[in-house]
Formats: sequence, structure tokens, C-alpha cells
Amino acid sequence: MRLLYRGEMLRLGVLCLWRRRPLVFGVPAKNLGLRKVASGVSPPGSTSPRALNIFDRDLKRKQKNWAARQPEPMKFDYLKEEVGSRIADRVYDIARKFSLALDVGCGRGYIAQHLNKETVGKFFQVDIAENALKNTLEMEIPTVSVLADEEFLPFRENTFDLVVSSLSLHWVNDLPRALEQIHYVLKPDGVFIGAMFGGDTLYELRCSLQLAETEREGGFSPHVSPFTAVNDLGHLLGRAGFNTLTVDTDEIQVNYPGMFELMEDLQGMGESNCAWNRKALLHRDTMLAAAAVYGEMYGNEDGSVPATYQIYYMIGWKYHDSQAQPAERGSATVSFGELGKINNLMSQEKKSQ
Repeated sequence: MRLLYRGEMLRLGVLCLWRRRPLVFGVPAKNLGLRKVASGVSPPGSTSPRALNIFDRDLKRKQKNWAARQPEPMKFDYLKEEVGSRIADRVYDIARKFSLALDVGCGRGYIAQHLNKETVGKFFQVDIAENALKNTLEMEIPTVSVLADEEFLPFRENTFDLVVSSLSLHWVNDLPRALEQIHYVLKPDGVFIGAMFGGDTLYELRCSLQLAETEREGGFSPHVSPFTAVNDLGHLLGRAGFNTLTVDTDEIQVNYPGMFELMEDLQGMGESNCAWNRKALLHRDTMLAAAAVYGEMYGNEDGSVPATYQIYYMIGWKYHDSQAQPAERGSATVSFGELGKINNLMSQEKKSQ
């Protein structure tokens, strides 16, 4: 499989993919309108009393608004476009029509553009950045844009048949609360399909910056935000009330000309670090040293450098009586000990034939 440069991906719309095994556990239409819901947008610095206040949500709003105002925002959409299409594929895998759907942290509408009106009747798109909502991509589904924080959804209980979210939930301070709210607004037998960065995302950039800063400045501060571990995600979904869970992980690796081009693209995506404990500035020689470390440790033979994005995909259902239920304890007619005899019985049957 050939690795592609960032420029090639922008031209061809292709990303390199390594898929891991799942864990058990156009007819354009105009938006119907932009609704600003004051109660849905949290005041600067506010958070749930039980949550760790890790991220500056007001800064993240500014970063996403800045990215959406750029002359060519689609130049940096390649990753979100790709993940949005994969979320849409998972929606199509469910053989039903969803009358009312919600996209949490929609950005410019990276999921809705891949769906059609035969699958979704009406689509609500929620984002913290008003400029992203104003620049949403064209789609054929009737759409309503709502300005609100992912941590404070302004919707009633049992409202939506489908909730989706792509590359947004890794910036919330209280992920358990956000998942609980998604479960709250879903109708019984409704489904949540989401994707978020996690695990080893940008580990090359993280290690390079830490090594260079330690060597040049005698210590380091986090320049890549912390991510949720995949082992925790199933537990959080279950705690929020979801059942019939599916969690799987993909790795997307993108080649860039150098570390500075990678950082430029992250800024263009609105994915710059917004942790409260971040260091605002790095010295010039530290940045140059980090770029040299990046190339030396991870560089390709052609001089490019890879960046790894680990994506967690999750599916969870809200309980309904019509869903399949586990059998009662003790109702089995065959023990696990007898399962080992099946091969012997089958071989004997073949011999007798």
C-alpha cells in the first residue's frame, strides 16, 4: 500500500488506512435556518461540578471559529471528510429510516453531506462555533443548525432516532456527562454512532516536542492534548445507559513534508491544543530541534514525516423492549465442556458417510 503526501490526498481525496479488529465489548438544499440557543452554550470557563476542567472551551470555540473563517477551509477538511464518510457508512448499515437525527459537534457538516433523505428525514446540527455553522456544506436533507455546547445539549428527552458525532467529543471536559446527554435525547431503540480521536493519536509529534523541550529547556509541558483510552470507552458508554455496544479502532496515517506543515494543518482543522496547562509559546530553537528529532526518529526515506491519527468508533443503543434480550441464567441446554466434543462428533459422522 502506497503512502500519500498531504498534497496528493487533497487532490485525490485518499487516505492510507490500517484497520484493526473490532473489540468485543447530489441534490443540494439550503439550511432551514441558524438557531442560537442561549441556554445551550456554556458561559466561558463553566463546566460540570464533577468534571475535571482540562480544556479551555472558550479557546476551543475561538480556534474553530478562526479555522472556519479561513479563505479555503476545505483545504484542511481531508481527515474530517474521511471520518465523516465512515460514520455515514455505519448509518447505512442499519436498515431503517431515521425521521429525526442529531449531529453533535458537526463542524461544517462532514457527516450529513454523505447521507440522503431516504435514510434521514430531518437533521439537526449542533456546534460550539457559529462560523462553522454558517459555512456548512450543501446537502439534500432538510437541516437545522443550532449553536450549542456539546456538554449542554438543549433538547428534550426522547427526541431523536439517531445521534451521530465525528471528531468532536475528545475536546469535552466531561465525557461521561456528554454521553449521558446523548442517551437522554435519544428515543428508546435509538442509536448513537460516534468517532473520536484517542490513544496514540499524534504520538510522533508528542514525543518529538517532549524530547526537544527537555533537551533545550530542561523540562516539558503538554503540547498534544490527552486522549481517552479505548479500554475506558466501552465502560463510559455502558455507564451512560447504552447497550449492545460496539467499539472498534482505525489508524489513519498521513505523510507531511515536515513537522511545521503538520502543525499548520492541525491549526486549519481547529485542532490546536486548548488544555489549560499548555505552554503558550515555544522558543524558536526548541521548535527547530523538535522538527529535527521528528525527522530523525520517524522520517520516511523520501524526507516526509508521518502523523498517526487513531480513531475510535463507537455504537450504542438506547434500551427498548423490542430489542433482543439475553437468555436467563441456567437456561442453556449444552455446557461449554461439551463444545469441545463437537469436532470429534463431526469427524465420526463424516467417516460413517
